[in-house]
Amino acid sequence: QVQLVESGGGLVQAGGSLRLSCAASGRTFNNYPMGWFRQAPGTEREFVAAITTSGTATFYADSVKGRFTISRDNAKNTVYLQMNRLKLEDTGVYYCGASANYAYATLESRYDYWGMGTQVTVSS
Repeated sequence: QVQLVESGGGLVQAGGSLRLSCAASGRTFNNYPMGWFRQAPGTEREFVAAITTSGTATFYADSVKGRFTISRDNAKNTVYLQMNRLKLEDTGVYYCGASANYAYATLESRYDYWGMGTQVTVSS
């Protein structure tokens, strides 16, 4: 079992930045590829970014490429999402996930553990 807790969400103006954190406890963190997903009201959860166990490979949704950066610190059991140049459409609840069976994953179904989410609201 892996327990995940997200933090760092909040209200920010368009064009601003936020850094989300996801702290993991339980099983060995560096065994798990990690990912960030988000869900806006009335929509399905969508992929944002993913990172392999070592952090050497990262993957992004086209909508955030060039603006968001996923990283991890295995010594701190934490994965981060740096979000720059935020847009109104980035508003939503952001969730981190851990995948037990894949080298990396962009599909929600390939994640086994989830946090409770952190709200990000971008205002004009």
